[in-house]
Amino acid sequence: MARLIPVADPADPRLADYTRLRDVNLRKSLEAEHGLFMAEGEKVIRRAIATGHPVRSVLAAHRWVEPLSDVLGDAPVYVVDDAVAEAVTGFPVHRGALASMERLPLPSVGTLLPGVRRILVLEDLVDHGNVGAIFRCAAALGVEAVVLSPRCADPLYRRSVKVSMGAVFAVPYARMTDWHGGLAELRAAGFTLLALTPDQSATPIGKAPLGERVALMLGAEGDGLSSRWLREADEPVCIPMSGDAMDLGVDSLNVVAAAAIACHELMRPGVL
Repeated sequence: MARLIPVADPADPRLADYTRLRDVNLRKSLEAEHGLFMAEGEKVIRRAIATGHPVRSVLAAHRWVEPLSDVLGDAPVYVVDDAVAEAVTGFPVHRGALASMERLPLPSVGTLLPGVRRILVLEDLVDHGNVGAIFRCAAALGVEAVVLSPRCADPLYRRSVKVSMGAVFAVPYARMTDWHGGLAELRAAGFTLLALTPDQSATPIGKAPLGERVALMLGAEGDGLSSRWLREADEPVCIPMSGDAMDLGVDSLNVVAAAAIACHELMRPGVL
């Protein structure tokens, strides 16, 4: 049985895990120091628990406790009214419940790769929402794993988890320790490196040679992939734009839309 603990004071130190959830710099520091992340809403909390993340505590209005009671075990549940929740977190908590969850150790890139054939490699995507949405694309379309560059945004940041609808718990991922030489490890493991670029002179992704193991590289929105990673790719690939789109000045898609189309092409029938 979960332990229900009514709390009326937003400054209660027991609520420290939930402080100012929109303050990115504070959250990075606090979550790294304590090895935690936030799961928001019943569906996401259930998915986090199902993948083995222990619950540190829960912050919830009383009406949201019962729907989660079967999965919370003996975790402390701080029961608050809406005003207290907003004062602590910095925003109205519309999804009813927040859970402070313990992070699990990340695998190394080397231990992630055995047995997978299609992966995404994200270089310096710093927008948490984009990272979460790309994980959702990967989960929906069957991509097996994601590799992050050292400076890529945290998939377990609250907004990433929320946008992904819990897909960050379904798709295994690892973070490179060396941006400069990180792609060499993928190539040594037998991956063909495809670099997605808006450059329309690149090979259309639907015509790209797809080997047994393929790593699709995606860069940050706006800047795209670095020149170094583009040079290291086995093949630059693009999503062809229609002539009408080019005439209107639309020469590329946002990174999430591009990722969805590219993932679909990677997993198309007949190439696996």
